[in-house]
Amino acid sequence: MATYNILILGASYGSLLGSKLALAGHSVNMVCLPEEADLINAEGARVRLPIRSLGEIVEINSKIAPGKLSATTTQRVDLSEYDLVALAMQEPQYRSPGVRELLDDVAKAELPCISIMNMPPLPYLARIPGLEITALNKCYTDHTVWENFDPALVTLCSPDPQAFRPPDEKINLLQVGLPTNFKVARFDSDQHTAIIRQLETDIDAIRYDLNGEPIELPVKLRVHGSLFVPLAKWSMLLTGNYRCVRERDMQPIKDAVHSDLDLSRRVYNWVCDVCQSIGASEEDQVPFEKYAKAAEGLLKPSSGARALLAGAPNIERTDLLVQTIAAMKGKQLDVVDETVAMVNRWLEKNREKSGQS
Repeated sequence: MATYNILILGASYGSLLGSKLALAGHSVNMVCLPEEADLINAEGARVRLPIRSLGEIVEINSKIAPGKLSATTTQRVDLSEYDLVALAMQEPQYRSPGVRELLDDVAKAELPCISIMNMPPLPYLARIPGLEITALNKCYTDHTVWENFDPALVTLCSPDPQAFRPPDEKINLLQVGLPTNFKVARFDSDQHTAIIRQLETDIDAIRYDLNGEPIELPVKLRVHGSLFVPLAKWSMLLTGNYRCVRERDMQPIKDAVHSDLDLSRRVYNWVCDVCQSIGASEEDQVPFEKYAKAAEGLLKPSSGARALLAGAPNIERTDLLVQTIAAMKGKQLDVVDETVAMVNRWLEKNREKSGQS
């Protein structure tokens, strides 16, 4: 089989996709902070996956993978070595010194990019006919970092699997809480789409030896022909993740969804309707009941909510993005407006404290 060299920007959530690719026999290099890179290179990237059929949690270490997983810093990347780039950082991080320059070099190198951000890169949204992209600039921490990308070379992978770094563990460990699949839209070209279809096949073929028995591992890659399949995550984010944010504290995703299930269903279906107004079909989306069931196991506040509580001056604003796109289509929902306003207040307060206001 063909093997690929893949660069991943971001080693937290990126280590989940990176470990799966290395287990499938490919070479992966993750860009991260120096202390992260040193630890990953010394001890491997560790990912804990729940195997529901067995009632067990398996810890995978990239050191045992058939492929190679390594880590580096922004200054030590030679882009001529790579076939594909995965964007796995939070959207505000792309304007950071070093990251910003590397991202721009990726754009100018015309490498195909697969984003596993909740916030879709602007060049991906430019692939959707009829969207006024400049009106969406306000939703990004710094929209200018995306200026040099060719939209045809950018696709989106819905980061449906839920994962976190346990605070009492080393930073090379990622714990997967909800082991669902990555859903990725095809590229414009058949040539680049063939790469991700090969990765899909190779990840499907992974078998892990558990007590002498070969088992399948959860979290697969699923390639779709529709641009709108990854946008199914928007309904989940606005129903659960952003509604974790309250006036003075944060609540778990489960409580945000299940404390008023009828209201949650209304938010969820409204966002689905917004997606359909820009071209999605009903088949591109996930039924509310399936999401509500999955949310029963999401016992922590979302990463964005936790970041706000910790004082972050910027987080990904998918809430604002959906609200803005909805307004373009003449759609509005009070609950969503209240959520956006709540996040705005937290950010304003955090920016005042950090002197960024």
